[in-house]
Amino acid sequence: MKRYLPLLSLFLLLLAFLAVFHTRMPSESYGNSASETEFSTARALQHVKAMSKEPHAVGFPAHEEVRSYLLQQLEALGMQPVLQQGYTAGDSGNLSRATNIIARLEGSGDGQALLLLSHYDSNPHSSLGASDAASGVAAILESLRAYLGTGNIPGNDIIVLFTDAEELGLNGADLFVNQHPWAKDVGLALNFEARGSGGPSYMFLETNGGNRSLIEGFMQADPGYPAANSLAYSVYKLLPNDTDLTVFREDGGIQGYNFAFIDDHFNYHTALDRYDRLDPASLAHQGSYLLPLLYHLGNSELPALGDDRDLVYMNIPFLGLITYPYSWIWSMFVIAVLIFTALLWYGFHKKVLSWGAIAKGFLPALISLVINIATGYFIWSFLLLLYPDYRDILQGFPYNGYWYIGSMAALASAVCFGVYAQFDKISVANKLPAAILVWLLLCGALSYFLAGAAFFVLPVYALLAGFFVVLHPKESDPLVLALLCIPAIWILTPFIEALPVGLGLKMLVTTTLFTSLLFYLMLPFFGSIRLSRKLAFLAFILFLGMMTSAHFRSGYSEEQPHPSSLVYLLDADSEKAYWASYNHRLSPWNSSYFQKEQGKDQDDIPVFRSKYNSTFSKIATAPVKKLAVPQVEKLKDTMVGGERILKILYRPQRAVNRLDIYTNPIRLNSAKVNGVTLEKEYLGKRGNRLLTHYISENDVTQLELSLPANTVLELSFFESANDLLSHPEFSVPSRPENEIPMPFVINDATVIMKKVRYE
Repeated sequence: MKRYLPLLSLFLLLLAFLAVFHTRMPSESYGNSASETEFSTARALQHVKAMSKEPHAVGFPAHEEVRSYLLQQLEALGMQPVLQQGYTAGDSGNLSRATNIIARLEGSGDGQALLLLSHYDSNPHSSLGASDAASGVAAILESLRAYLGTGNIPGNDIIVLFTDAEELGLNGADLFVNQHPWAKDVGLALNFEARGSGGPSYMFLETNGGNRSLIEGFMQADPGYPAANSLAYSVYKLLPNDTDLTVFREDGGIQGYNFAFIDDHFNYHTALDRYDRLDPASLAHQGSYLLPLLYHLGNSELPALGDDRDLVYMNIPFLGLITYPYSWIWSMFVIAVLIFTALLWYGFHKKVLSWGAIAKGFLPALISLVINIATGYFIWSFLLLLYPDYRDILQGFPYNGYWYIGSMAALASAVCFGVYAQFDKISVANKLPAAILVWLLLCGALSYFLAGAAFFVLPVYALLAGFFVVLHPKESDPLVLALLCIPAIWILTPFIEALPVGLGLKMLVTTTLFTSLLFYLMLPFFGSIRLSRKLAFLAFILFLGMMTSAHFRSGYSEEQPHPSSLVYLLDADSEKAYWASYNHRLSPWNSSYFQKEQGKDQDDIPVFRSKYNSTFSKIATAPVKKLAVPQVEKLKDTMVGGERILKILYRPQRAVNRLDIYTNPIRLNSAKVNGVTLEKEYLGKRGNRLLTHYISENDVTQLELSLPANTVLELSFFESANDLLSHPEFSVPSRPENEIPMPFVINDATVIMKKVRYE
């Protein structure tokens, strides 16, 4: 039996890896046989299907249809929904007329209200919005139906808010928080979102204080599949945030929970964000959070605002959420250092360790770490050279992205096994101090700079236990050492996949780095079974197989369509026209428009505001078409107290969707658009961009600008209509089945450019 222990131990570790992925979320059939008082994924999916038939961005025909559907569904639940409408520009200069859908369920108590939040608009111009965020709306509707079916009356009021214009700049949330009287009643918000169409739904917080009360409330609700960790919470606090809940925290002092899934990032904001591509298990995961939270938070005191205490937390398969206070962080780190020091002394006392061997043991650790970091850092640039088409997938995550993540994890493993195999003459006991020191240095740095990641010290304790075992080589048991690897597998493995999925494959270095760090934590086991060369060969074969599979999946098809773009630009002043495209590689659909690529200087065309600040890659001359040129009227031009006040009315003469306005490089003292004052902070950092107006019902744009006396103002207007494929003046064919409109940028549009100068 003893001879089979290494293989048995490897099988145990394989099961531990599989457990990470098979226990993190419910099955897609979660609740499908549920009673009327339980969440049903199948019922929730019907809402998604009804909402995602067509793109329903602000100003689109289907936008009003989705709104009507939601009003009907809330009324069917016995609620009395109301609409809140108004202009808002948020803090990013994106103006729109948002229409929020709001309903309130009266509770039996007089405490603060619990807010259920998601948005019902899709991203312009082609996204169907099934995941982002019809899935969130559906999770709320289905959970409310199940909750109300019990006949219980909650202690707290429950407010349902389906915001509008989230995709344009969190405008609906801004409208509610700053202008609706119910906003002051909200004590806590639950926001449901998506940044892909699959995978587990991660919980991350929005709070101006500590996280303790929120985490304790979350644990008391006891959702069945928690996916959360304080590293994500710490990183999230350091980055610019862009969910509706951010507005609640910043403008209203309202804290809450975000829930969002991020896998299948290639579907995000595209025409592929369809009902049939949404992973039902991801929707089920949203429901598995909301219903328990409704029962708990609807009938208990909401987590206190202003709690300055923080918890370190992480979820572990089968155990759920594990927490401990920040005050333990340095104690746990110091204890780990002391244990390491004691084990070193013990090893030297037993004459198992020697300084010379330990010094040589640093070589494989450093060599493997440097190779893997360098490989992960440069691999995406190398892949872009081999497959330049990937540049057209602006999310930075191509359809075969998971194969690249797997291949990099396999390659990093092969490097670690292969490098360590070259140092077989050094005992595993003498190799371990280097691995432990790497981890202690990392934990010390994280404890100081990123305290939310302090839970990484937990697998270090298991590594120290493994070090103790290998200091007794005659008594080492591979099965015991394998069991000591499980904490490392369960804590680190999710980061190997999730970080490059969420941040794009430019961050494949996180995969190679975390794979290396995981290897060091498992070194006591791998060193004891002496299979490094065979495992290196196996991992390298796996790497080659995955890269080969990625190559054969690098092309485009109906299931993996090529994002393509085409825009028609008409300069109303010079009466010249241009074709433009964001494609780095033209497709069969748009290539004929750029046979003689030339025309307008790129510097004359602004970078239209988009998520990735993309610029046109191709520009060519085009025939001049008869498009109705807008009217620009000066309503007022006067001097008041040493300031020049200008009022300007922009009136489109055709059906339009968007208006971008730029100025010459001047300072603006203040600016209003359609009665909305643009924030001074925004005006100070705006560059030449003044604003973007996402237009509903062909509304006008009225500017009121205050600028220093004697300042010359030049306004550049870029009016866009998403009508290139339907306009009678054009004969642009529909895309073939293996292409989709490129997301995040102006596309399939006719754009009229016009400049007006005010001396």
